[in-house]
Amino acid sequence: MAAASTPPSPAAAPPRRSPGRHRGEGQWAAGHFTPLNPNEQMKRDDDGLNVRTRIETVYAKAGFDAIDPADLRGRMRWWGLYTQRRPGIDGGRTAVLAPEELDDRYFMLRVRIDGGRLTTAQLRVIGEVSQEFARGTADITDRQNIQYHWIRIEDVPEIWRRLEAVGLSTTEACGDTPRVILGSPVAGVAADEIIDGTPAIEEIHRRFIGDPAFSNLPRKFKTAISGSPLLDVAHEINDVAFVGVHHPEHGPGFDLWVGGGLSTNPRIGVRLGAWVPLSEVPDVFGGVIGIFRDHGYRRLRNRARLKFLVADWGATKFRTVLEQEYLGRPLLDGPAPAQPVARWRDHVGVHRQKDGRFYVGFAPRAGRVDGTTLTKVAALAEAHGSGRLRTTAEQKMIVLDVPGDRVDSLVAGLEALDLRVTPSPFRRGTMACTGIEFCKLAIVETKGLAARLTDELERRLPGFDEPLTINVNGCPNACARIQVADIGLKGQLVLDDAGRQVEGFQVHLGGALGLGAGFGRKVRGLKVTATALPDYVERVLRRYLAQREDGERFAQWVTRAAEEDLA
Repeated sequence: MAAASTPPSPAAAPPRRSPGRHRGEGQWAAGHFTPLNPNEQMKRDDDGLNVRTRIETVYAKAGFDAIDPADLRGRMRWWGLYTQRRPGIDGGRTAVLAPEELDDRYFMLRVRIDGGRLTTAQLRVIGEVSQEFARGTADITDRQNIQYHWIRIEDVPEIWRRLEAVGLSTTEACGDTPRVILGSPVAGVAADEIIDGTPAIEEIHRRFIGDPAFSNLPRKFKTAISGSPLLDVAHEINDVAFVGVHHPEHGPGFDLWVGGGLSTNPRIGVRLGAWVPLSEVPDVFGGVIGIFRDHGYRRLRNRARLKFLVADWGATKFRTVLEQEYLGRPLLDGPAPAQPVARWRDHVGVHRQKDGRFYVGFAPRAGRVDGTTLTKVAALAEAHGSGRLRTTAEQKMIVLDVPGDRVDSLVAGLEALDLRVTPSPFRRGTMACTGIEFCKLAIVETKGLAARLTDELERRLPGFDEPLTINVNGCPNACARIQVADIGLKGQLVLDDAGRQVEGFQVHLGGALGLGAGFGRKVRGLKVTATALPDYVERVLRRYLAQREDGERFAQWVTRAAEEDLA
């Protein structure tokens, strides 16, 4: 296999053209090996995986000031570490300050949780690490990870030791790497499951995560695998996704999607029309990520995601290259996934498993939890279940394997921690990114605002009972999926009624995943201050309630509503 810090060997990639002037997009397969931007040079100089040794032997002992800048703002991401935002820097200076002016001396550390699978022993350690090293922080992300803040470089080796002792890792949780693999949080237990993708997740992790052959990708690479008919892993916006389907001749397997992603150039992934049996998912994953490594665009960072290659090639060419150059065989044609019947796909609530026991899903406030709470959840899960938990792709958590006579006691324990098993639509449907509190890219606050907005909407609209997603993002990068929310809020600075520059949002309305997947509608000139946000959301929801037709979802109403009703 090829090393990540150098171009792939001839055996690992398609035949090369003679390198000359750099035309095109900086693709290795086209012979463009000379790094075309500082990020590519950084990766060429040294594989990001190698920085762990320096962290353990040099930086953790000598302290923050000893860290090489290329490691600090580059390679340390390969081990889940980002510098966090220095306190006191307002959103107006986000885009104008140099990196060293934005950097705090503390880090965010992301724990990757492939498939969202946790044991109570692992969750207890996550909580203990949070309390001892991260000032209590431990957010649940919309990619099933746990995210710490306030991490000192001196503490990182001990944190790794504790996490790895219980089978957890931060390997390639960030960086230009294969990131965490999303999986159905009820894989193997749901009564309506089409197929359990867990064996594929485990094999992909074993074969590809931490392998230098795939640790130098053009950009991050996001994967989702789920056999749930609820389509519960946001497959439409991942680089590669395997979606459970029934083939009329071959039985349960997966429909293959590629090229999804959001950020400032959102694209819904495309079906390749190929059916993949469970046993072949890791090989097909390897082919898709190999195409990305070899053919992906490396010249410009803002065009380096797989979605741009897929958009240029189209589904037919992508499938042909995958089959002929990377798999060496054709894939079977197969059916598309059916539209989900349920309008929530977060698994919140009490649900019967196929073995007769129950799983119980609960909703924190916009993914915000803390180490003390997580240790208490671990204790509750241990006392009421089998010791298995899951995180979801909607910033929620699930306790598995609860006997029927223990459900009420578990629900009471969770509710006492303000972890709602029967939340309002506003608590259930609101998610938020990290925001200006810690993120160096953010312009506005998100987590606290999302919590306040939830409280206000519950107070103002107590009878509202429609499924609704409200996604709050601190910048244009869409970590909280603003374009595919019923109400998506993109943070920016706006002018208030007095002409002052304040925190606010551009509004996207009517986006969706699953049912009628597509991007939200932007109303011309519509921007809302953070202070006015509850009034605005209440106003739009009351108009929806007054005008909706029987069974009409919010996103459907938005497509036909007059602009003045959305303002």
